[in-house]
Amino acid sequence: MHATAFLKAPEKQPTGPAVVLYGAERFLKQETLKIVAKLVLGEEGDELALTRLPGGSSDLKTVVDTLLTVSMWSPRQLVLVEDADEFVSNFRDGLEKYLERPAKKSVLVLDVKSWPASTRLAKAVAKIGLPIECGSLKGAELFTWLGELSRSRHGKKLDRPAAQLLVELAGAELGLLDQELAKLAAYVGGVPTIDAAAVEKLVGGWKTETTWKMLDAVRDGHLGTALELLDKLLTSGEHPLKLLGGINFVYRPIAKATELSRQGVPLSEALTQAGVKAFTVQPVTAYLRRVGRPRAERLFGWLQQADLDLKGASQLPDRAIIERLLVQLAGKI
Repeated sequence: MHATAFLKAPEKQPTGPAVVLYGAERFLKQETLKIVAKLVLGEEGDELALTRLPGGSSDLKTVVDTLLTVSMWSPRQLVLVEDADEFVSNFRDGLEKYLERPAKKSVLVLDVKSWPASTRLAKAVAKIGLPIECGSLKGAELFTWLGELSRSRHGKKLDRPAAQLLVELAGAELGLLDQELAKLAAYVGGVPTIDAAAVEKLVGGWKTETTWKMLDAVRDGHLGTALELLDKLLTSGEHPLKLLGGINFVYRPIAKATELSRQGVPLSEALTQAGVKAFTVQPVTAYLRRVGRPRAERLFGWLQQADLDLKGASQLPDRAIIERLLVQLAGKI
């Protein structure tokens, strides 16, 4: 079970004597642990009933002794072994034996990155406990999670373009996105919806405005201006991958519209279906006519290659990779 599913209806999932939080998404682990603590200890559970032990320096005896020693101040307790991959590797057999006769008033929580389901230990936890995946979210599931979080935590609707832009600007780390959502909710005040304009203004700042100006210049054929703005952004410390996020946000819908047009959809309708903003349909149409269909059909490939190159597939400097992409998008090569 993924943490997002667990958090929607945690009361339906008994923890049993052992809970495993596995994956790399720290925010989901923290949120899940809070709920597990409430399930085990109650809403007013004593914080002292949660014991944290370091996985790198704890041995099995220490952990088991802690599980078997319940505080006189609390009828139940949680024993969390943090960063427990090494601990699990070193004491796998002992953990299997412990789960054969686990403590009745304690719940063991293992925080690990890796948890292969085929091991005897994993099968034992799945049978009597609760393994919860805390892996990263991507694509549609990430945007859906953001929308649900915005509604449940802040009472605000987050429309899809706003969610997409937020991820492009802030990245996919859930803890950071949670913080940005809180700021956005406070910023829009009594307005019921967080839209892309609010995200652009609050999350992006002047660097985002400069990025849009740079991309407008590319679209309108003013490559020299675009490269000057790129230099300003890079000199200010803007990360190339973040710049690529902004480029993707603008040009992926154009690439999608090109594909829809190739399939027979009228261009104006294709642009709307692909998510191109209404006020940019006319200049984007002019852009596509200027660069021509053969180049337009290569947009997806250029964007994908730039992403791979920035992540290590090319020996070129990051600046050169972004500069080359702007030249390609401007229709100059």
